[in-house]
Amino acid sequence: MADATKTAQGPTSAGGGGMFQNIRVYWCAFVVYWGIVLFGYDTYVASLACSFRCTHLDLTPSGIAGGVVSQKFFRAHFGLLGPDGKPITSKTNAISSNVVSVLQAGAFFGALGSAPISARIGRRWTLVVFTVIFSVGAVLTTVASKPSNGLALIYAGRVISGIGIGAISAVAPAYVSECSPKEARGRITGLFQITVATGVMISYFINYGIALNTKLANSKAVWQLPFGFQLVPAGLMLLGLFTVKESPRYLATRDRNEEALQVLAYLRRLPPTSDAVIHELAEIESAIAEERDARRGLGWREAFFGKGNFIRFLIAFFIFFLQQWGGQNSVGYYAPQIFADIGYIGPKNSLLASGIYGVVKVVATAIFVLGFVDSWGRKICLFVSAMGMGIFFYIIGALLKSFPPPATSSVANPDPPPASKAMAAMLYLYVCFYSLGWGPLPWVYSADIFPTRTRHYGLAVASGSQWLWNFAQAKVTPGAITSLGYKIFLLFGTINIGAMAVFSLLIPETKGRSLEDMDVIFGATTREAREAHIAEREMALDAGRDVKTDADEKV
Repeated sequence: MADATKTAQGPTSAGGGGMFQNIRVYWCAFVVYWGIVLFGYDTYVASLACSFRCTHLDLTPSGIAGGVVSQKFFRAHFGLLGPDGKPITSKTNAISSNVVSVLQAGAFFGALGSAPISARIGRRWTLVVFTVIFSVGAVLTTVASKPSNGLALIYAGRVISGIGIGAISAVAPAYVSECSPKEARGRITGLFQITVATGVMISYFINYGIALNTKLANSKAVWQLPFGFQLVPAGLMLLGLFTVKESPRYLATRDRNEEALQVLAYLRRLPPTSDAVIHELAEIESAIAEERDARRGLGWREAFFGKGNFIRFLIAFFIFFLQQWGGQNSVGYYAPQIFADIGYIGPKNSLLASGIYGVVKVVATAIFVLGFVDSWGRKICLFVSAMGMGIFFYIIGALLKSFPPPATSSVANPDPPPASKAMAAMLYLYVCFYSLGWGPLPWVYSADIFPTRTRHYGLAVASGSQWLWNFAQAKVTPGAITSLGYKIFLLFGTINIGAMAVFSLLIPETKGRSLEDMDVIFGATTREAREAHIAEREMALDAGRDVKTDADEKV
């Protein structure tokens, strides 16, 4: 019977039956990535506040603007206006910066702190715990009302929400990757970036809607609506987590092998006696056993200094370092300001252009993640993405230098000049190339490369790196845009082509390889030793299956 099954489907084709075959894994990703919608939404919805410090994005006569701290009602309510009714620049800038940075600081520590918790209680329960923590923070920011303690509640809520988001951003891709079959792992894990882009797009249009609604702009809804909306995806994720199962690879690390077999069979929609499921579990168990034998007694140091591990941590750290300093987050965070600087003057123009940017990003990410990441491979997508982004940044810089837009206009929302429309088109094309590679693939690649026992540490370092540089570039970007002008686009173009494209060519390809194959790729073991160990584990699992079958027949 075993041989017949193996001949019919092949021992490694458990996840090769298409989307419907992997529908339970897609459901797992759908549930878990509601937390990643929060990643995109919560980061950008407050970051947009900082972008409205720019003078030509100040309030229109109706008092409508696009960000939380920039709203006239918010400033008046919390004492940010002087006796003349004008904003106190130093206080407004400080609070704008704080609202962004305290979330990022909390996220940095949440990402790093999630690793030992995930290792102890599992991926699923870790996500449950940190979703609850995030929700507590969201409630605090939403109920902030009194001028005497409202800002303190917002700050506290943002820190607590940041801890939750940071941990979710580290654990979610690891969890989804560990549940995914190798044939579709890039596509399924890459849904991460689609949901980030969705969150960003929602934040743009919520700000745009508030900017157009005078009633909302003159009430506490200017902060309670954007902050309160966070509870919607958080609640959906929390409820959904009770419909999914724990990662089979985590279960195997805890020696709960029978449970791991049952979960793996459930995810692959195959019986536990299937040779494809048996082979995949044998591969998982052999990789874990090799790690334990090779690194016995090393303790926590194995995560960083075990054979073949240190280079993986360096890759995970630097792939996010380059992603953050490559320009996309600067464009995303300060899209309204950037669109204003290239000629989209007035809140309505700049916010609408930013919203369209968000829509393009979602659509492009969905097309490339679902259609190219598992066919082209990681390296070629990263390389083409970096080259395309760099070229379009150079074009935008040249246009901005040659055709500088007018600084002011007597019309509230004037029609942008042709050169400004061309630069906007270049930004839209730029984000398509970002969505091809350097948007989704750092998360996919980081989830790919780590062994099971240290994956939670690897994703914690990767996510911590992302939040650290996220914080740094958010602080640097406003001043850089002001002081460098068109040169900032030339700088981004140089980083994309000179650093990111080269980096893409130096890392190994992981397309179509199982997570357990990564030890072979990075030199932690040899192909021969791994295959011998898998064969040994398969024989043991087959023997256990035959004993169970005989016992069932006797009954």
